[in-house]
Amino acid sequence: MSAALVLTPAVAGLAAPRGHYSHVASGAGMAYVSGQLPLDAQGVPQADLSLEAQARLALANVQAALAACACGWHDVLKVTVYLAGVEHWPQFDAVYREALGKARPARAVVPVPALHYGVLVEIEAVAVLPA
Repeated sequence: MSAALVLTPAVAGLAAPRGHYSHVASGAGMAYVSGQLPLDAQGVPQADLSLEAQARLALANVQAALAACACGWHDVLKVTVYLAGVEHWPQFDAVYREALGKARPARAVVPVPALHYGVLVEIEAVAVLPA
């Protein structure tokens, strides 16, 4: 297991981060995916989409970031979800269940009053790097 720190600001299929951060930071056998919003590949926020469509896009962005370090949902230990309004929880949970299939990492869903760019969901993840 390598303890070297690897920062991955550029991820195939994801726009460059708008802030001073990397999409994925990995080291010591772990990968940390920064909060992913429902942004398209050009970095345009998709705030006008339904909650379900925003959730699918944010989950796809997390999946792309995981793939950049050879991980998938089966490697994820913990997911943190920020929802702009707890009333969106049932719809989000249905999309999440569909996207993750048999993978069932630990998860926290945190209702917040608002998210960047007016989107409804942000998702971050922590995964174990494959051996």
